[in-house]
Amino acid sequence: MAFASTAPRTFSFTALPKFSAKFSLWRLLRDTLSEARRHQADYEVARYLESTGGKFTDEAEREIERRLMSNSSRW
Repeated sequence: MAFASTAPRTFSFTALPKFSAKFSLWRLLRDTLSEARRHQADYEVARYLESTGGKFTDEAEREIERRLMSNSSRW
C-alpha cells in the first residue's frame, strides 16, 4: 500500500520582523551609566574650579585630568 502526499510542500519561511535596537535594555543601561558618570565629572570639575578661584589655568587643567583619569572614587 503506497501513500502519495497531496499537501503542498513549500519550504520558504516567513520573514521575521526586523529587530530594532533603539530600546535595548543593555543600551539603555549603558547610556544611563555613561550619562551619570558625565554628570558627576562635570559637577566635580565645577566644584574644583570654584575651590581654586574659578580660573581655568594649565595647572588646573592638568589637576582635573589627573583626578578624572585616576581610579580613585574619592574625588
